[in-house]
Amino acid sequence: MAAPVFHIVLVEPEIPNNTGNIGRTCIATGCALHLIHPLGFDTSVKALRRAGLDYWPRLTVTHHESWAAYLRDAAPARLWITSGHAGMPPWKADLRRGDHLVFGKETAGLSGDILSAHADRAIRFPMVPGERGLNVATAVCALAYEGIRQCAERSELSITDAADLAL
Repeated sequence: MAAPVFHIVLVEPEIPNNTGNIGRTCIATGCALHLIHPLGFDTSVKALRRAGLDYWPRLTVTHHESWAAYLRDAAPARLWITSGHAGMPPWKADLRRGDHLVFGKETAGLSGDILSAHADRAIRFPMVPGERGLNVATAVCALAYEGIRQCAERSELSITDAADLAL
């Protein structure tokens, strides 16, 4: 099993459909998924089967009881946080294979503590003033593919070679 292209980190996700969509993106792009509790939904085998997530067993997913447990257990060498209020555009971030890309819960984003602790690694998608933020599943997909583009540009991986994206 190859190392994940990126680690997608969802802090206290609330909406199961978003997490399911993000899981599918992770499988397609060779990314691992980290879910930081509490979750707003059930991820038991029965619940996943009922939701029709037949692809979930192919996903590399790790559960963490809290942000502190994630930092301790995953020990990310490099992480990037996403914010709707401040940060650089994704194409200005120096995304590297193996980076952890952190996304907050749908209703509140990331906590102020997380934002302030990692303000120098904040990414913000430019948007038309006054519009609502992107759906988290859309943001994950956009950032993962921007990272893949950057890695391919540096010849860290080939986006045309499916083996490079295989977990």
